[in-house]
Amino acid sequence: MDVTVFKLKKGEKPLDNINPTCGFAGIFRTVGVIGDSLSSGEFESHDQNGQVQYHDMYEYSWPSVLQRITGTRYNNYSRGGMTAKEFVESWADANNFWQPNQAYIIALGNNDMFVFNHPMGSADDVSVSFPDTNPDTFFGNLGRIVSKLKTIQPRARIFLVTPQRRGEPCDVVTEEVARQMAKVCDKFNNVFLVDMTTYGPVYDAEMRADFAMGFHPNAMGYYAYALMIGNYIDYVVRSLPQKFFQLPFVGTDLKNNDAPQD
Repeated sequence: MDVTVFKLKKGEKPLDNINPTCGFAGIFRTVGVIGDSLSSGEFESHDQNGQVQYHDMYEYSWPSVLQRITGTRYNNYSRGGMTAKEFVESWADANNFWQPNQAYIIALGNNDMFVFNHPMGSADDVSVSFPDTNPDTFFGNLGRIVSKLKTIQPRARIFLVTPQRRGEPCDVVTEEVARQMAKVCDKFNNVFLVDMTTYGPVYDAEMRADFAMGFHPNAMGYYAYALMIGNYIDYVVRSLPQKFFQLPFVGTDLKNNDAPQD
């Protein structure tokens, strides 16, 4: 067979191809997911008065879908309404969510900026050496989360997911978040961008007509998002295979001197 079938094709961009197995996303054994309602599988219902009720149904969430597809164990630390500020200041400690994993996926930002109006800040708010000095902005708190995970599992691979565009004026903010998040990745070793802003579909009314129930995704929407996240991670692995040679040694003192180092 032609081994190039497993390699990145010339000119290939993330999500050009959707592999139903999610390819090399299956090399991980444990992944921790830090996110909001999109990661917790939130669905909307109506009560007797027609008021919207929100329900985190983790078994339908995209991490649960990826767990079933890949065989990887996904530990879901998310909750509807979560922000980077709440996660780092209280939620993780209260629920013992600072746990070691081979990899982490952090998908936050929508609530920070568009619900609670926390200041966004920038990648300049992220201090690698002194994270406790990060200001109380979205990026300052995101940097604190990444730094904390680095102390728990120094060799872990971490993926930062940007928000999707909505086809609305707020997309200007979303696009800036994506630009700054890319700069955060550059500050740390083994932190990678999953740029759903640039490469994911626009989460507008046309998409929601088929893949949402209210504003949040329906079951098909969560499944589709799982395929996008999984295939994007596969793309990252195929783009930078040398970064994943020693993945099985994460959480150990083992290393291979002949392979690319962490």
